[in-house]
Amino acid sequence: MKDEKESDLMSSSLILHPSSLLGHALASGRLRFGGAILLLIALGCVGTLPLTLRHGNPLHYDRQNPALSRQGPQTAATAQWFGMDLLGRSLLGRCMLGGAISLGVGLGAAIISVVLGLGVGLLAGYRGGWVDGLLMRMVDVLYGLPYLLLVILLKIALERPLGKVMPPMASNLVVLFLAIGLVSWLTMARVVRGQVLSLRNQPFVEAARAAGLTEWRIFFGHLLPNLIGPVIVYATLIVPQAILQESFLSFLGIGVQQPLPTWGSLAAEGLMPALNTVNSHWWLLVYPCVLLAVTLLSLNFMGDGLRDVFDPRRESAKI
Repeated sequence: MKDEKESDLMSSSLILHPSSLLGHALASGRLRFGGAILLLIALGCVGTLPLTLRHGNPLHYDRQNPALSRQGPQTAATAQWFGMDLLGRSLLGRCMLGGAISLGVGLGAAIISVVLGLGVGLLAGYRGGWVDGLLMRMVDVLYGLPYLLLVILLKIALERPLGKVMPPMASNLVVLFLAIGLVSWLTMARVVRGQVLSLRNQPFVEAARAAGLTEWRIFFGHLLPNLIGPVIVYATLIVPQAILQESFLSFLGIGVQQPLPTWGSLAAEGLMPALNTVNSHWWLLVYPCVLLAVTLLSLNFMGDGLRDVFDPRRESAKI
């Protein structure tokens, strides 16, 4: 009898049917366009890693030919489509490896941000009272601190303990996406809190309490599923934000360290050679920046498409 009541309550909640979501997702041109471009870039960066690391590994300077340094983009017959960097390394291989690292750091930071923001927002919105006040004042204080300063302080604090248990390259990446993720959850917490405040007094939640369901069942069975839409939409905004932040930090020299490349560090390396008016090596700056811009644009297209899919004002949504 209790299971029947719970199923009735679930059917009366605001959750959209999966088939309806899939249909609207397939009908969204921006979502399909952004997803196709992002999938192509991700497959290119990740799928070519074995070939990149096997032939002319861009991480090992002793495997390069300095005589090839500063060669520009060439034909497919030479396999140097993007040209060579200042040390004779294939820029195409370094862009693919840097893209995989940038995407990995952005995705890892976004996951941490979503988990933290979802947990804090759920707790603050559902509990209310002094718990809500305490958590939101903490968010306000963190909002008032400079973002770059927080990331640098977290990076310094995490480098030593993680460096003792992980290889240097791995700890460098983990420290960076932890530092970005631990600072980027504030807006997510506010978004989730606002959604929970609007849901916790809905009739289906009141009916769940009257049916004798525990708070945990209400929490995970009724509130959390109705937050999937806003969380997914905002997560697609966090990923490009994290990638851009990683690229900016690497551009400044405080992000991913050499010999690991990222799009930001490659742009920093190619800035001065590209601005050389006597003998400009423009490809060192253009290709990493183009890949970064196209990736961010595709993620924004996906975010706009998902926002249309999960828009609660659509006629098919159950309000």
